[in-house]
Amino acid sequence: MIEIITGALLLGWTTLVAYLSEHVVTCLIPAFFIAGGIAAFVKKDAILKYFSPDAKKSVSYGIASVSGTVLAVCSCTILPMFAGILKKGSGIGPAITFLYAGPAINILAIVYSAKVLGLDIGIARAVSAILLSIVIGLIMATIFKEHDNEIRANAKKNPRLSSGGEERPKWIIPAFFIFLIAILLVGTSQLDIFIRLLIVYFLSMAVAFLLIYYFSRDEVTEWGYEIWDLTKKIFPILVIGTFVLGVLSYFIPPETFKPFIGDNSFLSNFIAAIIGAILYMPTLLEVPVIGTTLGYLSGNMAKGPALSLLLTGPSISLPSLMVLTRVMGAKKTGVYAVLVVIFSTLAGFVFGNSGL
Repeated sequence: MIEIITGALLLGWTTLVAYLSEHVVTCLIPAFFIAGGIAAFVKKDAILKYFSPDAKKSVSYGIASVSGTVLAVCSCTILPMFAGILKKGSGIGPAITFLYAGPAINILAIVYSAKVLGLDIGIARAVSAILLSIVIGLIMATIFKEHDNEIRANAKKNPRLSSGGEERPKWIIPAFFIFLIAILLVGTSQLDIFIRLLIVYFLSMAVAFLLIYYFSRDEVTEWGYEIWDLTKKIFPILVIGTFVLGVLSYFIPPETFKPFIGDNSFLSNFIAAIIGAILYMPTLLEVPVIGTTLGYLSGNMAKGPALSLLLTGPSISLPSLMVLTRVMGAKKTGVYAVLVVIFSTLAGFVFGNSGL
């Protein structure tokens, strides 16, 4: 009995150390800095105001489908934000698009998925989440037209948002994010370690220069607060969750799941989508679940089912569906859940059999 416990704890520790040593410094830390910068320096209200039922579809759905990267939302914060934009008069379509795509294309989740599971999975996750969120949102808007009609009937004029009157040049914010993204890309590259460190050093100096000369102390403080807020919410869960998954894999090895999700058949993708719809996986934890517990990195899970689970897991789960039922009713929630499972299954099936 002691040997079993010791072995399980050792595997949990080994799994945790492997993930942290390979991905934290070069991947997660720069990603947290980018996500914190997005949360601090990009105006959220300027995005959410375009979700009106009468807004141009190409604008409202386009913004809703990519706003997760800008708002840095995760699976735990998307629900109250979704409820909030519905209450403020959002159309059902853009709101659903935001709900589905938001956590799936969180900059942290995309970067971590690409780094751990592979660049192809990371790109497929981002592209599929954007496209499917728009399709699902349009279908929901078509089915539940009465929602938007009620919104129009009770609509009130939105207050104008202040422009903020920033004095710094417009190129500063884009340059700031370009330097941070460059640090991430260089840090995760296969360049010689000395060259990587040298490039990262100069890029860091460029970021520091912009912060010192073009940002106020309050803005820099807010950036630091957002980084810390994201870190304390996500990182402890990632550490604990990865350790627990390592322990779990001692008792339930990845080979157990191979008969069910080990190929790219339609049934395997459907099973993976159902698993994602049932389990609650905090942001980033879906990556070690797929990589280690379900065995994608060891070849026991095919890439199609991996994508299917990545597309359902962050968007729906039993706890989130219970919350959504209270927010928009059982009928809308049921239709939304069915659409997510169906389209996530199809996306995984297409990706798994595409030969990419």
